[in-house]
Parts: sequence; C-alpha cells; structure tokens
Amino acid sequence: MASTDSAVQASQHFSQTYPEARAQFLSATENAGLHVQSHSHPLRGRDGEALAMDVALVGSKDATALLIISSACHGVEGFCGSGAQVALLHDADFLASQSESGVAVLFIHALNPHGFSWWRRTTHENVDLNRNFQDFTQPLPHNQGYDEIAGWVVPHAWPPSDAVNAQTQQFIDQHGLLALQAAISGGQYAHPQGIFYGGVNPTWSNLTLRHVLRKYGQRCARLGWVDLHSGLGPSGVAERIFAGHDDAAAIARARSWWGQRGGGGDNHVTSIYDGSSSSPQLTGLMWTAASQDCAQAEYTGIALEYGTVPPLEMMAALRADQWLENHPEAPATLREQIKTQIRDAFYTDTDVWKAAVVRQAHQAVLQGLKGLSAG
Repeated sequence: MASTDSAVQASQHFSQTYPEARAQFLSATENAGLHVQSHSHPLRGRDGEALAMDVALVGSKDATALLIISSACHGVEGFCGSGAQVALLHDADFLASQSESGVAVLFIHALNPHGFSWWRRTTHENVDLNRNFQDFTQPLPHNQGYDEIAGWVVPHAWPPSDAVNAQTQQFIDQHGLLALQAAISGGQYAHPQGIFYGGVNPTWSNLTLRHVLRKYGQRCARLGWVDLHSGLGPSGVAERIFAGHDDAAAIARARSWWGQRGGGGDNHVTSIYDGSSSSPQLTGLMWTAASQDCAQAEYTGIALEYGTVPPLEMMAALRADQWLENHPEAPATLREQIKTQIRDAFYTDTDVWKAAVVRQAHQAVLQGLKGLSAG
C-alpha cells in the first residue's frame, strides 16, 4: 500500500481534462529534453481545443530494441494512461534504466484524442479503435451474438425500461455474464450506432498510428509494447493481457518478461486465447499493426488493464454513453449525468488508485526494458 505522501505525489501526474493532460505530457517531455512530434486531429475538442496524437522518443532512433508506451486507445481511458506516462517521464529511476539498457522508448500520448477530450471510448467516427484493425478489402467478421441483442443493448430510451432490464437479466440468467460480455465486446461491424463497433474503414487514429509505427519502428530488431487501458478487473489491479498472435513462443517470451509481480514467481500474464484473461476473444486488435508495419522486428506486447468498477456497472456506462451519442437532444442534466458516469467507469479519481496505476506501470516498463535488452 502506498504511503499518503507518495499517493498524493503520484496523483499530481493525473489530470481532469484532456487539455490539462496534454499540457502535462508536453511539459514533462520538455523537462526531459525530448522532441515531440504532434499529429493534429482534423476536429476540435470539447472545449474547442486542438487535438493531437503526440509522440516522443527517449533514446536513439537507431536502437536495435524499441519499447512503445501508449495511452488512450479508448479515449476516456486516457485519464489513466496519460497519468502513467507523465509519471514515467518524471521518474529518474525509469530514465536511468532506459539509458543503461540502450532500449529506445516511444511514448504515444492520446492515440484517440477526440474520445479523450469528449469523454468517449470511441473515435470521432464512433469506432472502437481496438476493433478497427481489419483488412477492409475482405469480408468483415459477423458477430451474430450482438445481432441478437442489439435492440436492447442500446435501447430507444434511457434509462432503460423495465422490459429492457428484464431482457438483460434473462440473457444473463440463461447464458451467464461472460457470454453477455463476449457478445457485446467481441467487436461488431453491422451496427454503427451500437457499442464496440469496429467500422468499415480505417479511422484517423488507425492511419496515424501506422504512420508513427513506420517512422519509428522499422529500424529495430526487437519491438515491445505496453498499451495502457482501464475498465476491467478488480479496482486498481493491473492485469497484464498478452497482446499478440496466438503463438507459443511469443506468449512464453511475454511471460518471461512480465510474468512475475512482487517477487511471487507465479504466471501473471493472461491471454484471451486460453481463457485466462478477463477479456473475451476479440477481433480487429490494434497490436496487429506492429506485426504488419514493423514486420522485421520480433514483437512482444501486453495491454496493461487497470480495474475500475464491476462489469455490469461499466457496461451500463457504455450503453448510456452510446444512447446519448444517438440522442443529441437529451436534456442537459441527463447528459451531464451520463458523461460523469462514463468517465468514472474508466477513471477512479482517488490518490490510492492513481498511486497503484503509477507503481504497476513503472514495474511493467522496467520489466519490458530488461526483456528487450536481454535480446
């Protein structure tokens, strides 16, 4: 458990808005003497501010090993990820470890700046970025499970009617909560006004990330990636979810790097392929860009997923936020309530939770540096 002083100190790296988070990141990179390349988003933010995917490299662009640390794939989750990134940039131990390792570190701040600013999980195209990495020249996956429940997952009215709530409970009673989670979050491509929609074209964030990967990731022989997320699991606990192909060697490598926490020696890297993860099997995942755009590199990655609220509470927040997106005429009081609900579902605004985020990010990043430097 973090001390009160250390928890308060960690909390200072987190922000209450996207503009504040971006300013903190840019200030931290400036203090570290880093150059930032900003990729401007075509739209403006909630308060009229400029939006951008900001990128900063620590170390040599010609390093044989590169570790990516990214935030806000799911916009509103950027409150968590940005705080961890800013904390690392102020962390003398991390900066010294990076220098000693010879591993370059690429910070990608706000993969989805529009969602971050507007407190949405999706991009401005209403697309879940982590379902958007498909070959759109081929037929897209068909999620029949979502088709069957689409009418009440995002209902016509909010709050949901008693009838809709009864349908939800009936599904859970018959199939279980995990089946509901899989049907909803697995990714779907037929309901553009639904949740976990993967789109029918690459989004701005997809194309911009690929540009960044091609610029910074095509020289290295070894590539690691820690993608920062929030929402699943026990509050404040960071699940290390393997983010790569169902390949035994890659999974073993990830588990050798990140498998031990607190000196326990147990295997702590989970996988969607063997059912050990809190996440179901998904499609169109972002990490596929690493193997496609940096094909020369041996790739090893994890999603660092910080728990926040119970699954049904998180699901209700997502459903409400999508209903609000579909109903811009909603009263201001209901709008404010739903937006607060969605942010709270992915960002626990307490010193203790933030300290846990920073502590576990620090450990995972140092483990990634050690794994990459070992070759």
